Amino acid sequence: MTSHSAGGHSAAGNADNASAASLGDLVGRLTQDLSTLLRQEIALAKAEARQTAQKAGAGIGLLVGALIAAQFVLLFLSAALWYGLGTQIGFGWSAIIVAVIWAVVALVLAMVGRGKLKQAQGLPETASTVKEIPEALKGNEGRQ
Repeated sequence: MTSHSAGGHSAAGNADNASAASLGDLVGRLTQDLSTLLRQEIALAKAEARQTAQKAGAGIGLLVGALIAAQFVLLFLSAALWYGLGTQIGFGWSAIIVAVIWAVVALVLAMVGRGKLKQAQGLPETASTVKEIPEALKGNEGRQ
């Protein structure tokens, strides 16, 4: 009977070991799956960022081309204004008038741009969110 109960005890021990091993296997698989999921999410984020950057780069290139074309338009419109005024009041005076017009445009743009720069305060939302991360992590640790 002793050998039977020792055998029964051993079977119960094997069952406990099997459930402990399967729990360990489950935790191991869960950890591995989470690791794989994180790697895949990071790879997906990188691919999406690459695509976004390529589209943004193409858009920026086209905008630069448009700005260069707009500069030529302004140059030729300025030359036409200079010539048109020059036939009426003389080319020297018309050149001065066109230059003054552009000086006023430059001054207004500089003043408005300077005002906008003074209003810019960086990234206040991002900075406050980053500061909240440690507190959020502490809150999760307390619940576990």
